[in-house]
Amino acid sequence: MASLDEELEDSLDDLEPQEGTVELYEHFRVVADRGQSLLRVDKFLFEHLEHASRNRIQKAAEAGMVMVGGKPVKSNYRVKPLDVVTVMMDRPRYSTEITPEDIPLDIVYEDDCLLVVNKPAGLVVHPGCGNYSGTLVNALAWHLRDNPDYDPNSPQVGLVHRIDKDTSGLLVVAKTPFAKTFLGKQFFDKTTRRTYQALVWGQPDPSEGTVESQIIRNPKDRLQMAVSFDPSEGKHAVTHYRTLERFGYTTLVECRLETGRTHQIRVHMKHIGHPLFSDERYGGNIILKGTTFAPYRHFVEECFSTCPRQALHARTLGFVHPVTGQEMFFTSEMPDDMASLLGKWRDYTEKMNK
Repeated sequence: MASLDEELEDSLDDLEPQEGTVELYEHFRVVADRGQSLLRVDKFLFEHLEHASRNRIQKAAEAGMVMVGGKPVKSNYRVKPLDVVTVMMDRPRYSTEITPEDIPLDIVYEDDCLLVVNKPAGLVVHPGCGNYSGTLVNALAWHLRDNPDYDPNSPQVGLVHRIDKDTSGLLVVAKTPFAKTFLGKQFFDKTTRRTYQALVWGQPDPSEGTVESQIIRNPKDRLQMAVSFDPSEGKHAVTHYRTLERFGYTTLVECRLETGRTHQIRVHMKHIGHPLFSDERYGGNIILKGTTFAPYRHFVEECFSTCPRQALHARTLGFVHPVTGQEMFFTSEMPDDMASLLGKWRDYTEKMNK
């Protein structure tokens, strides 16, 4: 079973949009003693939960997952005698034991200590938050089912990093504890080479630049992340972007990551006024640039149908091999939906320029 801290990590970082009100499920309950002195609820829960950090509890409170008497409270709420304090999540309690599932994998490289996989859009990376099966981790468990040294339930092996469900592209997976530690340090030290390609609304000006900020959970919408410039909150994030191709009302950009925060490219590009095309969560699924004429509206609607997810692809991945010390570098071709989308915009731009 995962610790409550790990469950909170999944609930906070992997939430998917839900229609209407999100149903919450109780994962932990404690009733304050009659002699309970006034105590902040984050400290109260930290003292009562064996495997949850105070920082994660505070984030859970910010996201409305900590309740007293059935009502959400903030971290600074002071617990009183006989208060009923609960920790809620958006999914029922479940076992985190990974079961192998025969799901096709596009493996672009594999050796004794790692593999690189090209993830399709729509495939969830890790079980959690309503996606308990059918994930990349389940597929890896099946693929490596005959490897006696690979335990899919061990945090010492497996995924070294993640990409969003509806983002396509490259991921590296460690098959040994040494590889997981070695590769993880490269991500921590920002020495990996990762570039993404994205179609964004508008034309970035300047055509290339850097976005640097803290990334926090949006206090107004817990399904979103947001930019902050307060160094005391959130996580530091750096994205370098450059223009690859302009289509009048949209632009193909390359984003190079120094850090790998939740929704980083999606949040940073929206912050500079260029949301990703077809990104429902961050407002890119409506017409943000262009004319009011019906033929154009019809064209964009066709584009949304062609690529009904954020137009974002993890195109390249580079790192040093844990055993050989060799520089490894991989490139993933643009998936069909994004390739077709770009083709439509190229054709449209050519017709407009005639």
